Amino acid sequence: RYGVTGLLVILAVGAFLLRGYLDPIEVEVAVAQRLDPGAPAPVLTAGGYIIPHRKVELAPKITGRVEWVGVEKGDRVERGQVVLRIEQREFLVAVDRAEAALLGARARLKELEAGSRPEEIERARAALEEARSNVANAVLELDRFQRLYAEGAVSRQLLDGAKNRYEVALAQRMAAEQSYELTRIGPRQEQIDLARAQVREAEAALRATQVDLDNTLIKVPVAGTILERLVEPGEIVTTSFIGGRGAKSAVLSLANLMVLDVEVDVSQNEFRKVRLNQPATIVPDAFPDRTYRGYLAELAPEANRQKATLQVKVRILDPDDTIRPEMNAKVTFLEPPRATPGGPPKVLVPKEAIVTRDGQRLVYLANGSKAAGRPVKIGAEVDGKVEVLEGLQGGETVVVRGVEALRDGQRLRIKR
Repeated sequence: RYGVTGLLVILAVGAFLLRGYLDPIEVEVAVAQRLDPGAPAPVLTAGGYIIPHRKVELAPKITGRVEWVGVEKGDRVERGQVVLRIEQREFLVAVDRAEAALLGARARLKELEAGSRPEEIERARAALEEARSNVANAVLELDRFQRLYAEGAVSRQLLDGAKNRYEVALAQRMAAEQSYELTRIGPRQEQIDLARAQVREAEAALRATQVDLDNTLIKVPVAGTILERLVEPGEIVTTSFIGGRGAKSAVLSLANLMVLDVEVDVSQNEFRKVRLNQPATIVPDAFPDRTYRGYLAELAPEANRQKATLQVKVRILDPDDTIRPEMNAKVTFLEPPRATPGGPPKVLVPKEAIVTRDGQRLVYLANGSKAAGRPVKIGAEVDGKVEVLEGLQGGETVVVRGVEALRDGQRLRIKR
């Protein structure tokens, strides 16, 4: 009975150990860096975030209701492409109204520039002759009433009425003379100038309504990728920010994902190690086996005194579709070697890759889907990286996270 029990225990332990080898362990990896003689040497490694070099938020120039959105998050767009349309009915009505006003202003100007027609002059002359005839009749009537009043045949009231009709006839003749003269001469230059100004005003009003109509179509100013779609059809958009559930002032955001930077906070104590246009290498945390070239493109004009850091931006020279904004990345700043070329190359690995087993330093290589221990001899540590003097040639994929639980032959699942 004890023999059977012992056998079962041995089988259980063996199954447990075998399961440990069969079940893959999730690990993170990095590539052993080889520095040939004369190659740039790392002087500083810092972590940061990948960001677009330029991020554009599209906003409307008018207020209105969204009628159509033609893109989704992640879509690629070209410069000048229409991506959103605002309802156009009220803007079309405004254009029609402005066109009608312009036609009226032009007709008025044309009328003034043409001057008076012969028929209008003749009608004014006839009115003047009629007014002169009325004055002559009023003179005769006034003379008659003055004689009758002198003879005591009529009252003072009737004489005053005759005088009043005479004065009215004189005023009407004067008005008819002025009207005839104005009609004969035509409109004054000031009237024509005013009409021309009104035409220009109507033309400007028409252009303004056409601009508003054009602004119902929102176009992208640069080629890129849609990062965020902020509105849906039926929502109100406006030119100014309104918080809460009010109208929205931004409709889409986009960026060119082929121009990416890594935003890094460099400690003030390490700032002396970096400079503009300094070469660098970038390794995304999600893809530790991939290295991208770059250079320091921007230094912040002021430091952050609370964090005691200075923000810098490193331009990625050869981005691809693998890396995305907001990913974590490690940046290693490089400097030309101080020593003359010659001697053996240097191999550097993250210090997390080194593990000690039975007094021996090891690194675990990710050979396909299995771990393989490799004894190494190490040298100095600089900025989180250890120089491997013996055991690696550079370019090997080494495990940097999860290494403590590894054994030779252990199955691996590499974290991406």
